[in-house]
Amino acid sequence: MSGALNNPVSKPRRQLGFFDATMIVMGGIVGSGIFINPSVVARHLHTSALILGVWLMGGALAMLGAFIWAELATRLPGAGGQYLYLREAYHPMVAFVYGWVLLLVTQTGGMAAVAVTFAHYYRELTGIGWSDSAIAATALLLLTAINCFGARAGSNVQSALMLMKTGAIAALVLAGIFWGGGHVHAAPLLGRPVSFGLIGAIGAATVPVAFAYGGWQTASFVAGEMRDPRRDLSRGLIAGVAGVVLLYLSVNFVCVKVLSPAGLAATSTPASAVMRAALGSRGAQWIAIGIAISTLGFLSQGILTAPRVYYAMARDGLFFEWVGRLSARTGAPVVAIVLQGVFATVIALLGKYEQILNYEVSVDFISFALTAASLFVFRSRERSQPMDQAVSQAVVPRHLSGIYRAPGHPYTTGLFIFACAAIVASTWAASPLNSVIGFGILLTGIPVYLYWSRRSKTCA
Repeated sequence: MSGALNNPVSKPRRQLGFFDATMIVMGGIVGSGIFINPSVVARHLHTSALILGVWLMGGALAMLGAFIWAELATRLPGAGGQYLYLREAYHPMVAFVYGWVLLLVTQTGGMAAVAVTFAHYYRELTGIGWSDSAIAATALLLLTAINCFGARAGSNVQSALMLMKTGAIAALVLAGIFWGGGHVHAAPLLGRPVSFGLIGAIGAATVPVAFAYGGWQTASFVAGEMRDPRRDLSRGLIAGVAGVVLLYLSVNFVCVKVLSPAGLAATSTPASAVMRAALGSRGAQWIAIGIAISTLGFLSQGILTAPRVYYAMARDGLFFEWVGRLSARTGAPVVAIVLQGVFATVIALLGKYEQILNYEVSVDFISFALTAASLFVFRSRERSQPMDQAVSQAVVPRHLSGIYRAPGHPYTTGLFIFACAAIVASTWAASPLNSVIGFGILLTGIPVYLYWSRRSKTCA
């Protein structure tokens, strides 16, 4: 097995609590999407009821996911989170492929894109003469360095940025309500007859909404560094997602109120348009600062959480053993953090993040569906095991107290899986070539896994 097991620091330091978990959950969701995607949704749906309804539906889907992940977190409270759930439910290969795609597509590509978005706003606000790529690389490397000082340092920065962007969103909502003008019209509800075209439009609008709500699952990656992950992570997941749903619905309410559905569809910068209507050009500048902070906070959260997956892969002997080493001073997986930071920086400098993001949504929701389905696996094993036996060394025995139970299972879990499958189908229908490429990248993880698993057995 991995030589990293001989490292003097063999386990991550447990130093995060409920507040940290909640901030990490919210920080993994709220990036730049909520400031942009309302207009994307309005181009598909043309009434206030439908626009707000699809955001409410997306929030309900995210809450279902939070319920599922909360139960999984109490069953398997170790480092790696979702990687661990997939490994224990199915096979190490499934977990490895998930981590492989996380490194190549969903995490590093997304981080590069968010870093460039931050760079764009930062350059516009400060007038600095650097290129977007240079600013993005600097931000990535700076946050990478901060997180090398440990989970507490990374979480403190992440929490501060999350509180700041919550304040920015609250300012946007209050300005829109009190000074933005306009009205929310309840009628018409649909704006067109019920038809396959309407259903298709709702499906197309669901994709950017689902993308904007994504990211809550990454909090599970740092379960190994929480003082009581069974309690704090499960509660943080539910509290964090609920908080984001409230923020998102409030933002969309003021967008349709101030701009109207037609005006919302006509702009590509809805948050700036609302603030400009409420407070003039100074308001637009303030929200630009808020967006810059929001993107930086989202970036900070990704650098804090995802390296724990690569660390877990290495500890399983499925990646370079040095990726699984912990710092003797901070207890952080420094090599994994640096690996991700360098990878994302290279993508940002090369400008390849847009292509990578095109492959992300379908692959991401395949992993969501598989992870949610793992709850059926664990509950089935639980029923088949004697009371005094654990499902595996990593799974909490059912006779132990503290296991959170996802409400409404199996119906709510089945609904979440069905919704994920529908989103995957929508992305394949809308962009078949990108979906095929994304699935192809996923499949490349299989031969890589076979290589590492054979190598691990040889070294054992």
